[in-house]
Amino acid sequence: MLNINKLYEISKRLKLIFILVAIAIVLVSTLFTNRLANSLAIEERKKVEIWAEAIHQSILETENTNVEIVMKIIEGNTTIPIIMTDANNKMISSLNIKEPKTHVAEFYTQEILRLKAKRPAIEVKLGKTIQYIYYDDSLFLKQLVYFPYVQFGVIIVFLLVAFFAFSGTKKAEQNQVWVGLSKETAHQLGTPISSLLAWVDLLKMRHQEDKLIGEMEKDVNRLRIIAERFSKIGSKPDLLIVSLNETLQNAVQYMSNRTSQKVAIQCHFPSDEQIFIHLNVPLFEWVIENLCKNAIDAMNGSGRIDLSIQQKNEEIIIDVKDTGKGIDKNKFKVIFTPGFTTKKRGWGLGLSLAKRIIEEYHGGKIFVKQSELNTGTVFRIILKVNPK
Repeated sequence: MLNINKLYEISKRLKLIFILVAIAIVLVSTLFTNRLANSLAIEERKKVEIWAEAIHQSILETENTNVEIVMKIIEGNTTIPIIMTDANNKMISSLNIKEPKTHVAEFYTQEILRLKAKRPAIEVKLGKTIQYIYYDDSLFLKQLVYFPYVQFGVIIVFLLVAFFAFSGTKKAEQNQVWVGLSKETAHQLGTPISSLLAWVDLLKMRHQEDKLIGEMEKDVNRLRIIAERFSKIGSKPDLLIVSLNETLQNAVQYMSNRTSQKVAIQCHFPSDEQIFIHLNVPLFEWVIENLCKNAIDAMNGSGRIDLSIQQKNEEIIIDVKDTGKGIDKNKFKVIFTPGFTTKKRGWGLGLSLAKRIIEEYHGGKIFVKQSELNTGTVFRIILKVNPK
């Protein structure tokens, strides 16, 4: 099981590495794009300054003015939005700006204020008159500035799609493995259990006074029930209306009879009334027994386990509280992963199967409600009174 835990840690590190690589790509791309955008912004200002000079030359035309070149410069600006104003910030003309159909004057007033706050205007001196040119970034420059964020979004979407696709495939493969393993285990147990039952019957006939044979029969029947549980994994079990009180008491009684006297296991019901709910009794008892076994291991064979029930509207809440060593908060979800275990023995399947039984077969929820190191843990099961 140590190797499985190592694989989990490696998988966790690989996910972190992918995230860091994605962040690094975005940071490098952002730095490069910003540098390119700054260079392009400088070039655009130079173009606007040249365009302003061309306007100046066209208005103050002399015999030395090359009108053809001036007009080419003026007409050559097809991308940079420009607004020319007088000294009182009144709009004189505009270029490459999409005007609204209504409230045009208000629109230009707001645009001039926005552009004025964005960067200094370019002055155009026409004798004693001064005009001002305000300009905005071209569409290409704006797109270039937002490119790293778009790239970051694409990378995040790609990572999410890859993660969910990988997780879904991995989960499906794990389910096939666990289902196959469970059914094969049930099949392999079937023959020796039948043989043991026959031997028990023979012993009862020959030694009717021996009470130990009765206990042996109980244990063999228990093996039969366990094999039946394994055989049900992978197929939808039948849910019958049963007494939750009686089911919990049977599971607790079984564990108490096979546990050290140093471990106290008690059920706490809200009243003397029976609570009836849809359950598959063999599988549900398996969940309770598994939680109790884990609690006993966590308490090193000495402590207390309390099972309490409460009903809220259409939900039944079952808390299994122990006085064990507790669980780290970062492992609250990990402990339900197939193959994950902190024990030296075991397959690390108990809690993963418990989660499958509660959530997939009974339509409920199971999770770690709270846990404190060296104090104890509370597992919570939530079941619907009338599951769909």
